[in-house]
Amino acid sequence: MPARLSRPGLRAALRTALRVAVCTALLQPAGSAGAQDRPLPTPAPVSAASATATVPDEGVTPPEPAAPPPSAHTGSFVAERVLTLDLTRDANDIWDRIRRGFGMPDLDSERVIDQQAFFLNRPGFLKQVFARGGLYLYYIVDELERRGMPTEIALLPMIESSYNPMAYSPAHASGLWQFIPSTGKHYNLAQDSWVDERRDVIASTQAALDYLQRIYDMHGDWHLALASYNWGEGAVQRALRRNADEGLAQEYSHLRMPEETRNYLPKLQAIKNIVAEPELFHFELPYVANELHFVTVDAPVGVDLATAARLSEMPLDEFLALNPGFNRPAITLPGQTFVVPTDRAEQLEEGLAELARSGKGWRMHVLTAGEGLDAVAVRHGLSLAQLRKLNGLTPASKPGAGHALLVPDGVEPEGALEVSQLLPFAAAVARQPGLKLGSTDARSRQPQLAPSGSAARGTAARTGRKPQRQAGSRH
Repeated sequence: MPARLSRPGLRAALRTALRVAVCTALLQPAGSAGAQDRPLPTPAPVSAASATATVPDEGVTPPEPAAPPPSAHTGSFVAERVLTLDLTRDANDIWDRIRRGFGMPDLDSERVIDQQAFFLNRPGFLKQVFARGGLYLYYIVDELERRGMPTEIALLPMIESSYNPMAYSPAHASGLWQFIPSTGKHYNLAQDSWVDERRDVIASTQAALDYLQRIYDMHGDWHLALASYNWGEGAVQRALRRNADEGLAQEYSHLRMPEETRNYLPKLQAIKNIVAEPELFHFELPYVANELHFVTVDAPVGVDLATAARLSEMPLDEFLALNPGFNRPAITLPGQTFVVPTDRAEQLEEGLAELARSGKGWRMHVLTAGEGLDAVAVRHGLSLAQLRKLNGLTPASKPGAGHALLVPDGVEPEGALEVSQLLPFAAAVARQPGLKLGSTDARSRQPQLAPSGSAARGTAARTGRKPQRQAGSRH
C-alpha cells in the first residue's frame, strides 16, 4: 500500500492556495524571453505584483533577495496537504529518490515564499543548475543514504555553489561544498601546488558529510547544524548561550543571526519545495536517471588531462567537470584517480596502458641554483610564456632552486596548454591566505620526478568512490 507522508501546511498567509497563486503569477511573461538569460542587478523581493526576470551568472550562487516586508496577506484556511509516495516501487529518477529521503522538519515562513519566487522567476537558471547537479547527485544521495542522513543535504550544493565544483568565493571558499582553506585542512583535503581536493567531487563530498554529521551530533537539530555550516559552529553556540541567558528559546527560528544565515535555510527549503512538488509550481525538473554516473580509474603519473579526456572520448570541459581538483594540467603525484562515466572506464584504462608502454608523458624538472626559466623552456621546446602557463606562474613569479616545474617528455604540449586555460583558479589558490604550499605536514606529497612509464597502474575502481579519508573538523 502506498505510504502517506504528511507535510505541515503553511501558516495562514503561506497556505497552498497562496503559493500556487503567487508562483503562477510569477511565471506569466514579464518581458522578453531573452531577459531570463542575462545577468541583471540583484532584485528586490519578488512578488506577484512586480516580478522581474533575472538570472545570475553561470556557476555563481544567486544573490540574496532583501528581507521581505511584513506580510500584508490575510489568507484563508486551506486544508493540510498530504504528499503521497508509493514506496513499494523503485524510484523513477534521482528526484524521486531524493523525495523519499527527506527527513528535515519543514520551515514555515514568509522568507521561504520569497525565496521560492526568487528561484521560480528564473526557470532557465534553475533548470541549468539542476542539470549540472545531475552529474553529482547520484553519488551524493548514495553517500547520504549509506550514512542515514536526510537527502535534503543533496540540495545544499545548489545553495553553496550552484553545483559548480570550480566555484571560488571572495572568502577563498572553493568547490561544490565551499570549504575555506583551514576547514579543508582540518578534514584532510589536500591543498598544494598540484591538487586542491576542496574541488574534488568525491573527496569534498566525504569531508562535507563528515562535517555535517559532526555538527548535527553537536546540536541534535538539522536547522542548527545547517546554520553552523553557514555561520560557523562557534557563532551558533554563542547565539544559543545568549538566548539561554536571556530566557529565550534555543531554537533556530529564535536566534539572532546575520542576514545571510537567516536566508540560508529558507533558500534550501524553497529548493526542497520545488523538488518535492514541481508540478505545483508549473516547473519541469530535468530528467536525471537514478543510476551510477561515474567510477574512478587509476591515473598514472605523467599523463595530462587533455590526453585522458581524448582517451575517454569526452569533450575536455566535460572531463574537467568530473575532475576539477587538479591545479596542474598533468598528473604529478602517485595515487591519483580520474573520474569518468561508467561506460568510458574500460576504454580509458586500455588507452592509458598503451600510453604507459610508449614511455612518453610529462615529468618534473627541479631548478638548480642559478638556473633560469628561459633556459628550461628552450631545453624542452617551450616558450617562456608556455612554461609559465603550464606551471601557474605569473610574470612576476621568481621560482628559485628546488622549485619543481612540469615539462613535456616526448609529447606535444598543446593539450596541456589548453587545460591550463581552463584551470583559472590554480594560480589564485596558490596565492590565497591561509594556504602554505610545500608544507611538510602529514598531507604533504612530493611530486614524482619521472613518469611511471613502465606499466599502467592497476584497474578501475568500480565503486565510484575514492578510499575513505579520515575525518578530522569547516567553514
